[in-house]
Order: sequence, then C-alpha cells, then structure tokens
Amino acid sequence: MAKIPSIRQIIRKQLISPIQEFIKDSRAVGVTLLVCTVVSLLLANSQWKDTYIHLMEREVHLLPFLHLPHSILHWINDGFMTLFFFLVGMEIKRELLIGELSSIKKASLPIAAALGGMLVPAGIYLLFNSSTPYHSGWGIPMATDIAFSLGVASLLGNRVPVQLKIFLMALAIIDDLGAILVIAVFYGGDISWYYLLGGAVLLGILHLLNRLRGNKWWVTLIIGLLVWYCIFNSGIHATIAGVLIAFLVPLDRLSNYEHTLHDPVNFIILPLFALANTAIEIPGNFTEAITTSLSWGVLAGLVLGKPIGITLASWITVATKLGERPSGTNWTQLIGMGALAGIGFTMSIFITMLAFTDPILQNIAKLAILIGAVISVIAGLLLLYFASPSKQNR
Repeated sequence: MAKIPSIRQIIRKQLISPIQEFIKDSRAVGVTLLVCTVVSLLLANSQWKDTYIHLMEREVHLLPFLHLPHSILHWINDGFMTLFFFLVGMEIKRELLIGELSSIKKASLPIAAALGGMLVPAGIYLLFNSSTPYHSGWGIPMATDIAFSLGVASLLGNRVPVQLKIFLMALAIIDDLGAILVIAVFYGGDISWYYLLGGAVLLGILHLLNRLRGNKWWVTLIIGLLVWYCIFNSGIHATIAGVLIAFLVPLDRLSNYEHTLHDPVNFIILPLFALANTAIEIPGNFTEAITTSLSWGVLAGLVLGKPIGITLASWITVATKLGERPSGTNWTQLIGMGALAGIGFTMSIFITMLAFTDPILQNIAKLAILIGAVISVIAGLLLLYFASPSKQNR
C-alpha cells in the first residue's frame, strides 16, 4: 500500500520547491521586476489608483525627533534600497580586487563609459531645451536604474556573459554615484556638514575595526545603521551609505554577506521598489504630452544618448589602449548594454521631482521616462539576443 504523503511534504513539493527552483533561475529577478512594474502601472491607471498611490505616500512617523523617512515610499527608496546598494557595492569590490575589474585597463572602461553615458544624454537634452523653460531638467536622462537594467539583462540568461553583466553593474554604480553628485551640487538643498563629518568618522571607525579583525557582523550592522542615518540627514541620497559601507567589508567576508542578502534583496526589496516607483498615471492627452521639447529631450537623451555616449566613450578608451573590452564580448553587446542603460526610472524620476515644481511638467517627464524605458528594454534585448549566442551553441 502506497504511503500517503504528509501535509508538510505536499506543501514542500507543490509550493516551496517550485519557488526555490524559480529563485535559482538567472532570469527570475528580471521576470519579477517586470511583473511588479506591470501590476503597478495597471493599478495606477485603474479605479483603485487613489488608494494605491495614497498607500505608498502614507505617513509613517517612527520616532519623529530622529528625522527618519516619513512615508512608505521614502522608507523603500531611502531605507531598504540601501541594502541593494550594499550588495551591489560588495560585488563591485570583489571584481575590483580579484575579478574582471582588477586591472587598471579593465576598470577604466566602465568609468569612461559611465561618464560618456552621462554627458552625452545631458547634451542631447539641452539641444532640445537650452532656450526653453525646461532647461533645468538636463539631469533627468543622465541616470541609469541599476535594479531594472540588471534585471532585464538577466532575462537572457546565459546569452549575456557574466563579464558583460559586471560591466553594466560597474557602469550603473558609477553612473548612479555621478547622478547623486549632480543632485547634491546642482539640485540639492542645504548640505549638513556636521552629519557628513559624523558619517565620515563612523566609516573611519568601521575601517579601523575591520583592519583589527575584532568586529562581528552585528557591529557592522550597528555602525552601518548610524552611517546611513548620518548620510540620510546630510542632504545626500541615503543609499550611497550602502556603497560606502560595502567598500569597507573585508574580502574574506564578502561571500557570507552576499549569500545572506542575495534572495531577500532580489525577491523582496527590489519587487517593493518596483511596485512603489512605477505607479505612473497615463494622462488623457497622451499625444500632446509626448510631443513637447521636454518629452523629446528626455526620450532622446535616454534612448539615443545613453548607447551613443557609452559606446563612443568605450571605443575611445579601447582605441587609445587606456582600457580593455570585457573578455568574451563584442561591440554589439556593448551597444546593447548601452541601450539597457537608458532605463532611467528611479533616479530619473527623482531628479524630475527636483527639477520641476509644476505637477504637469513632472507628469510629462515621468511619461517620457517610462516610454524611454520600454524602448530601451526592447532595443537592448534585441541587440543582446542576436549578438550573444547561447552557451549551448558555442
């Protein structure tokens, strides 16, 4: 007589095992982010839009005297996403020390590509808007959304070489840090030097403890939270704290931290991030909204400026022998990655809110960012798909 499986065995076989298999798939992050984006857009343009948007903007006052994030949206973007930057920062550090970015020539390429991917889009935007009331939005197409660009790249699985993903990751990190610097210098408010000094002192203490090998993971956690608090209140985007702390993690501890954070970041924090930041309402005057110099500047900057700037800067760097193309890659693949870098999303939307105070202009720019992201996804996937044969065919 066959043994009847227990409820625990049924749950494990029918629910837990499929979820575990899905998580292990390299395309899982991209699929999850795209599904969350579609759900968010549908909700933002449905009868439940007010409830959904108000939920994300709901005030959450935890210990008001500490000046913490004051809404669910801010907690996701300024708080939880710091862990994503921490994870990516550790991956970048590993590559800088022992991986594809460990030589000067290899490291110089993503730096040059990131600079080209910021300057060219800003220049294209100004070609459309330098003499218009929209000129202050030049920083909008400079940004690359790390989470979405890497998530989309993962959809192609082994067709995209690991070295190419590392290149995009390094480029996007440098790009994002550049965008944060632009925000601080050109769009930021008052900088609190006391909080910046406090954060620097705490980072120095953490660095000293790591060198002495005397600190435990909980010490890093406590000091890390204090560093985040100082950066958050300094006037600089709080997520940069994650990158700064990651660069101080000793090499022999990177694997443990990365393994611990990988699934929670990719399948909890990033989906929350997608749901919170892509609730863009499509206006009734759609055609009118996308035919302004503002929308054309954003679209051209993201869709054309990003791949042109990244590819041109990369070609110059390689041609002058100041850098090396990632091993096992070709120029079409680099152009494809440049196209994916046109997914601006979060930082582009954030800069939009700082560049314009008029809600109408904000919505026009957000819509252009959304359309630019869709075009960038399609162009990037097509270029990478046809330029990158799968491993089975190599």
